[in-house]
This record gives sequence, structure tokens and C-alpha cells, in this order.
Amino acid sequence: MATPAAQTRLTPEEYIAFERKALPDADIIRHEYINGELIAMSGASRSHNLITGNISGELRTLLRDSRCETYANDMRVSTPTTTSYFYPDVVVVCEEPRFEDDVFDILLNPIILVEVLSPSTEVYDRREKFAHYRQLPSLQEYVLVAQDKVLVEHYRRQQKQSTAPLTGRDWIFTDFQELEESLPLTSIQCELPLREIYERITFPD
Repeated sequence: MATPAAQTRLTPEEYIAFERKALPDADIIRHEYINGELIAMSGASRSHNLITGNISGELRTLLRDSRCETYANDMRVSTPTTTSYFYPDVVVVCEEPRFEDDVFDILLNPIILVEVLSPSTEVYDRREKFAHYRQLPSLQEYVLVAQDKVLVEHYRRQQKQSTAPLTGRDWIFTDFQELEESLPLTSIQCELPLREIYERITFPD
């Protein structure tokens, strides 16, 4: 979950130094960073944690014999063109991972990003975050997963021939609302059954 922090503005270098110092301490809140503004990441619910673990665990199994790597929760992703840093819930990279520096905790070339939606972050994840994420040339698929109902929303980048700036129109949208369905991740040639994504999740009546 993400909420704007108090009116604190830092340079990118100050943000990275601050976050690296704070992250090992479980009592200190993580922050995302957009153009100088800190966005505090509050604690996640049981359902949010279960869904994140289900997706990352299933992907690790499916990709075990490939070159791809899967990260959950703590791998920062940088969008250099917008000077921003985020903590996606699940990240997949399949090329040689490229990092911002030799600390290896800021990834530059994800192929898939997954966000589990929360009431306080849903608009942020759908709009502002996606606007930043889609500036990443490596990104091929963006997945949003509801935690209060069966709903997985999938954005897949279309192949472009021109060098024009990327926009929201360059993505194909599909949603899935039945546990019997599977989410096709074409960039890694895998399918995630929704029943696996929502394992152990109990939905409100």
C-alpha cells in the first residue's frame, strides 16, 4: 500500500541512500519515489501477502529451467526517464539483469511487473504507476490482481515498428474473472492458473 509521505523532497541520490539505510530495519517503512516526492509503503494484508507469494512461487517453479529470475516485494525498479523508483509486488527479468549500480537492488530491465491491488493503492497502481512503468522499453506485461474478488487484469505490449514515444494505446488489455481460467504470460511462454493465484484466499460474501 502506498500513501504520500509528509512534504519531504529528496534528490534521487538522497532517496537511495536513505532507503538503503532503512530497508534492513523491519520497523522502518519503505518508500517509493516520484520526481522528488516520497510515497510511504504501509503494511500489506494477509490476502495481499498470500497472493504475492502464490504468484512469485508459481513463477519460480515455472521458470526454474530458464534464464529468467523472479523477485518479490523488495526489488526496486527504476524508471530513469521519469526519475522514479518503485517496489512492485512481483518482478520477472529474463535478459541479463541490469542494475543502476553495484549494489544490485535497483533493476532497470523487468519484462513483467505484477501489482496486487489494495483499496488505498488501486488508483495509484492503475494510473500513475502504470504511466511510469510503461516507459520501460523492456517491459512486456503488466498484471493487476484484485484481492477482494476474482479479477486479474493483464496488459500486454503490442509490437511497435516506429520509434514514437510509448503510450497507453500501445497495450492490449484482457481481464480474467473465473478461477477456472489461466493468465497467459506470452513473454515468458507460461500460464498462471487463477486457482493457483488465489490459493487459500477467502472472498467476502
